[in-house]
Amino acid sequence: MKVPDFIRLLTLAAIWGASFLFMRIAAPEFGAINTAFLRVLFGCSGLAIILLMMRKKIAFNGKTRQALLLGAINSGLPFLMYCLAARWLPAGYSAILNATTPLMGAVIGFSFFGATLNLKKWAGVFLGLAGIVLITSTGEMHSTADLVWGVIACLIATACYGVAGFLAKKWISDKGGLEPSIVAFGSQLGATLFLLPFFGYTLAFGPAVNWAQPEVWGSVLGVGLLCTAVAYILYFRLISDIGPLKTLSVTFLIPPFGVFWSYLVLGEEINSGFIFGGVIICIAVWLAVSPDKKRVEIISVADK
Repeated sequence: MKVPDFIRLLTLAAIWGASFLFMRIAAPEFGAINTAFLRVLFGCSGLAIILLMMRKKIAFNGKTRQALLLGAINSGLPFLMYCLAARWLPAGYSAILNATTPLMGAVIGFSFFGATLNLKKWAGVFLGLAGIVLITSTGEMHSTADLVWGVIACLIATACYGVAGFLAKKWISDKGGLEPSIVAFGSQLGATLFLLPFFGYTLAFGPAVNWAQPEVWGSVLGVGLLCTAVAYILYFRLISDIGPLKTLSVTFLIPPFGVFWSYLVLGEEINSGFIFGGVIICIAVWLAVSPDKKRVEIISVADK
């Protein structure tokens, strides 16, 4: 990996790690539904502007319905779940639990999409569960119920990501596929349309919200424009330059940044049990996503 690519990878991890901080600031003030909707709205708007600046034609080539539905699964529902979790959990917890995405993908692939799991990947799944138990039983929480519901919300989000990965291949990648940047825009557009009715209902019948909070708006803009629109561009650039497998290593880098930002800005607690649990989850993710030795050897021979 070249130095510029590594710098972009670290930058992407730092940006995505900050998303949990931004949601932790915004969701308790604006509400989970409002925060999630504004995130995808600004993300969609930012991506539209970027695509126009790049002079790319926005066309879904007969896959409009699939792209929009994928957006609801891959962005709308997960972002809502993370915003709900942000009302109950410290940002560092959500960042660590987000790293279970590859584990959820492995379990969902095995359960519903005919994927196979070898002994190493099963070890990763069970080790990941142990890490979740460790970090969720560590530190001070206001309520056990808050902890449980926050963890459930995060795991629903990662399960959505796991499902979306398989559906994206089936609906989008097969039969010609779409440009990744177009998929990203379609995803945010679908998420915006999915959350719009909930946002409208909340505005009409939900509790009153104090919208005159500049620091909260700063967090909303940060999570929408920086952590969604700009981050997607960095992400797809990395996939193009270094490939999907190396880009997936960002999964290991997001939790340290998420914990660091939450400690630096919010003063959230970092203790040994929490750190050990995070390390266990990172090891579990590595077991789940690292290529099999035989496959690596075959690829290297083919390259020669």
